[in-house]
Amino acid sequence: MSDLIKVIINNKVVEVPGDYTVMDAAYAAGVDIPRLCFLKGINETSACRICVVEIEGIRTLKNSCTVKVRECLGRGADSVVVRTNTERVKKTVKNNLELIAANHRFECWRCPREHNCELLHLLRKYNIPNVIGENNTFSTKEAVLNITDSIVLDSSKCILCGRCVGACEKLAGTKVLDFNNRGFETYVGPALNHNMEDSGCIFCGKCIQACPVGAIKEKDDVDSVIELLEKKEYYVIAQTAPSVRAALGEEFDYPIGTNVEGKMYKALQELGFDDVTDTNFAADVTIMEEGTELIQRLTKFLNKEEVALPLLTSCSPGWIRYIETYYPEYLKNLSSCKSPQQMQGALIKHYYADKIGIAKEKIKVVSIMPCIAKKFEAHRPEMEVDGLRDVDYVLTTRELARLIKRQDINFRELPDAKIESPFGKYTGAGAIFGVTGGVMEAALRTVKELLEKKDMKDVVISEVRGTENGIKEATLNINGLDLNFAVVHGTVNVPEMFEKIKKGEKQYAFIEVMGCTGGCVNGGGQPVISAKVQDKIDVRKERAKAIYGIDDTSKLRESHKNPEVIRLYDEFLKEPCGHVSHHLLHTHYIKREKYSK
Repeated sequence: MSDLIKVIINNKVVEVPGDYTVMDAAYAAGVDIPRLCFLKGINETSACRICVVEIEGIRTLKNSCTVKVRECLGRGADSVVVRTNTERVKKTVKNNLELIAANHRFECWRCPREHNCELLHLLRKYNIPNVIGENNTFSTKEAVLNITDSIVLDSSKCILCGRCVGACEKLAGTKVLDFNNRGFETYVGPALNHNMEDSGCIFCGKCIQACPVGAIKEKDDVDSVIELLEKKEYYVIAQTAPSVRAALGEEFDYPIGTNVEGKMYKALQELGFDDVTDTNFAADVTIMEEGTELIQRLTKFLNKEEVALPLLTSCSPGWIRYIETYYPEYLKNLSSCKSPQQMQGALIKHYYADKIGIAKEKIKVVSIMPCIAKKFEAHRPEMEVDGLRDVDYVLTTRELARLIKRQDINFRELPDAKIESPFGKYTGAGAIFGVTGGVMEAALRTVKELLEKKDMKDVVISEVRGTENGIKEATLNINGLDLNFAVVHGTVNVPEMFEKIKKGEKQYAFIEVMGCTGGCVNGGGQPVISAKVQDKIDVRKERAKAIYGIDDTSKLRESHKNPEVIRLYDEFLKEPCGHVSHHLLHTHYIKREKYSK
C-alpha cells in the first residue's frame, strides 16, 4: 500500500492511500458522488461522466471513478482538494444526464426496474427535465430487440454504460455481449445482433444484475401465471427453490439475507396456488440419485472398468449451457440427473398426483427460481415424461415479488405459514443447494455415510464453503480412500478447472459447478442490488448466512434421512438410479453450436 495522502473533499478531511481513486476517497469521507457506468471490479471505464469532480490545481473536470489520488497531488502540495458540488460540476452532471435521458425510452410504470433504477434515481435527485428527448426534431435511434425464453435485450432503454459487457466477460467468461456499430447507431448485443439463444449466452443473468436500468431483463411470465391462477382450469402447484427465501424479502425492504420462508409460503397460498411445495425436497432426492451415480462410477473406477471421472454436477442450467457450448467433450462426465426443479415437476405429475387424487394431465407446475436459465431449462425438449412437461412456468424471485405486489398482497403483514405437503419436507442438506459448495457438501454427507455404514460425526464440510476462491478443493477419506473433490462457482473459472483435469496432476472424483459466483443465492433472477451497495456488501455471503442458518437448525441434515424421501423410494422409485428413476429423473445433454443457422 502506498503512503497516505491527505484529501480534502467538500471541506471534509480524510487520509487515504495514493492508489485510491478520488471516488474511493470521497466514500471514505462520507461524501456521495453520483455514478452510472462504474461497477467495481467489473466496469471502470469513465464512460458516463456523471461522477466528475473539480480538483484544485487541475483545469479540467476529472472522472472520480478512475483518477487516482496520487495523480491529483500537485508539485509541492501536501494535500488534494476536491469539490463535488460546485456550479460547474452540477451543470456538467445535469447536462450529461439530459443527454442520457434523451436516448432512454421511458415506460417506468411497467419496467421491472422502476423501484431500483439507478438512472431514475439520479434524474429525480437532479430534477432533470427530458426536454431533448421530447423534442420532435431530436432523432432517436431505432430500437434493437433480442428476445429468448429467458432473457430480453432492449436497446431503447440502454444507456451504453458497458456494465453488462464487463459482467459478461469477467463473471460469465463468455464475452457474448459487446458494442455493435459506431457513434449514434451503437447498441449492445451479440455480434451482428445474432439471437441470444445460440450466441454462446448461457443465461446466467450476470448482465441483468449489472445493468443500472431495465435494458436487460428476464422474459416476464407474470401475466401468464396470473391467467393460469384466475382461470382455474388446472390444479396449479408451486415449488420454491432453496435460495429464493433468502432473497425475496429484499424486494419488500427486508435486510439483505433475511429468511422469509414462512411469509413466502403464505404469499403463494394467498396468490391462489392450489398447493405449495418446496424444491428442497427434490434437492434431497437429487442427492440420492447423484450420490448413487457417484458411487457407481467410483466402483467401476476401482474395478478398473472404463468410466468417465470426475463426475460433474448437473443442477445449474447456466453451467449446462456452458459445457454444452464450450466444452462438449466433457458431456460424458456430466451427471445424468435432472436438476431439482425438473425432478420436483416430474415427481409431482407422476407420483404426487395420485397421492392427492388429481389427474396428472390437469396439473400445472409453476417454479419460483433464483435463475433466468431455469426458464430455458423448463423449455428443453428433454424435460418431459410421457408427453407431459416437468415444469410449465418459471418465475424468478423478482417476478414473484412483482406478482405479489400486483395482487395487492401486503407481504410484510403476512403471518408465517407452513406447508403440509410431503413435498415440502426437506433436510438441511437440501437447503444448502442454494449456495456454492452446497451440492457437493450435501452429496458427500450421504455418500460417506452410505459407504461407511455409520453416522457422520461432523456433517459440515467446511473446505467447500465460502466465496473467496473461484475454485475450492477438498480431500475426504471415504471408506479408506482419499478422494479429491472440487467446487467451481462462476463459469469464468471453469477453463482453469478443466486445465487442472487435463494436466492430470490430481484425479478428481466429483466436481460441483455453479454458473453464478456464490451459487444460486446470487442467481440472475434474484433481486438486483445497486452498484453502490455491491461496493460495500458481499450480497452472496449475506444470503448464504440465511441458507446455512437453516441447515444449522435442521433436525435432519442428511438427504437420505428425509422420511418423505424414504417413503418415495419405498412406495414408488424403489431404488436410486433404478428403472423408474431413470425414466423420470434422469436425462441427457447435447453439444451446442454458436452462431448456427
